[in-house]
Amino acid sequence: MAQSAVQGATEMLPHTTVGRRFRAQRVVRLGDVDPAGRLRLDATARYLQDVATDDATDGGLDGRFGWLVRRTLIEIATPAVVGEAVELTTSCTGLGRSWAERRTTITGAAGARIETVSVWVQIDMSTARPTRLTDQFTEIYGTACAGRAVSARLSLGPPPADGPRRPWRVRRTDLDRFDHVNNAANWAFLEEAVGTFTDRRGAAEMEFVAPVGPDADVAIRLDPDRPGAAWLASDGDVLSAAHWAPRG
Repeated sequence: MAQSAVQGATEMLPHTTVGRRFRAQRVVRLGDVDPAGRLRLDATARYLQDVATDDATDGGLDGRFGWLVRRTLIEIATPAVVGEAVELTTSCTGLGRSWAERRTTITGAAGARIETVSVWVQIDMSTARPTRLTDQFTEIYGTACAGRAVSARLSLGPPPADGPRRPWRVRRTDLDRFDHVNNAANWAFLEEAVGTFTDRRGAAEMEFVAPVGPDADVAIRLDPDRPGAAWLASDGDVLSAAHWAPRG
């Protein structure tokens, strides 16, 4: 009997002990950190994007398909710092019709510990539309998932109609090969909304509702009753929803 689908990218499951698991290393560089020398959220998201690509390449996954992030949860127990050597461990923890859930753990030589999980949607590169997961994908990653089914459902909800707004400018350097703001660059608006982090220990969520194009007239929307909540919106339409909750 097939399992009912649970909302993806909401819990940190342990990495698989069977099936495919991939590891990569890198060093936290100056362009990845805030003024205090701690790894930023947008840089973390870029690490996740890079290790997912490296895993797919190493596994021989069909390059005709691309992937777009639908939702990401990042939990920072101990932030990585500039100059720290880190290891990224990634595995697949759930499957859907056109999407998959990917867990990634970042650990560092200086004690960094960051747990993440994302839902990625497979797309046809010729149409930029979602397409069903292939038999090849299931053969490579299915064992690690152990039949766990996930949905690509979103849950952060809309901003208040009368909440404060801040202007936000899309930069050419934020755009990816689809001519949309790259998922990693998109995290910059949450960094801006939250302001100076007194402590980067906490949990961050990002949901990608619709793509942000190069000429989009966008603004950051806030909720005065929910510190840490932020949205990127255009003409009343939510494009991204995010939330930061510092560890108490």
